[in-house]
Amino acid sequence: MAGISEILENNKHWVASRNAEDPEFFQRLANGQSPKYLFIGCSDSRVPASGITGTGPGEMFVHRNIANLVVHTDMNLLSVLQYAVEVLGVKDILVCGHYGCGGVAAAAANKQYGLIDNWLVNIRDVIRLHEAEYLREKDDTARLRRLVELNVMEQVRNLAKTNIIQNAMRGENPPRLHGLVYDIADGVLKDLNVDGEDVITDMEHIYATEVQDHDPATDETPELTPAGVADGE
Repeated sequence: MAGISEILENNKHWVASRNAEDPEFFQRLANGQSPKYLFIGCSDSRVPASGITGTGPGEMFVHRNIANLVVHTDMNLLSVLQYAVEVLGVKDILVCGHYGCGGVAAAAANKQYGLIDNWLVNIRDVIRLHEAEYLREKDDTARLRRLVELNVMEQVRNLAKTNIIQNAMRGENPPRLHGLVYDIADGVLKDLNVDGEDVITDMEHIYATEVQDHDPATDETPELTPAGVADGE
């Protein structure tokens, strides 16, 4: 208990200050949430989502992982995304990276770190996609800063590939997608000006999917028969 005594004491002071400013504050939060934003950021302790965006409790739904990745097999991320979009109705989705990201630096190094190596492959894929630009920069610091930006832009693209976002884009008020980078050295957020609609349009011919109308009582599950092989062979 001694290890969190400072946390508990800080909480008491925070509750007291909130109640002094607004006696109804906690009761309003208890009645539900309607955040405007979904923040997908890095787990780095120096990048607090609410702190760097100036948002308060109830304003931002948050998902964080190593290097702010949008991975299509990550059920945690997809669950957060679906709930934010389809239930909470968030208006803006922010993928936020940061300069000096340890995950990005580790992915760029030719070293093994253990289990996390499998996660970092997703960033190495970003390097592969942008290899010419990445190798063109000879300064190590500048190269890693650019990789942070490229990684954010690719994660916005990964958002656009999900059926969650595709379905939302067919609605009346679809969420807007944004790519941001936070500079720990000066505290400033940089907008990479990733146009979410353009991203979706550019990839539509490859990644677009549509909901299929079907009757579960009559539809049959299609058999995955290898091309050129007749049934029963």
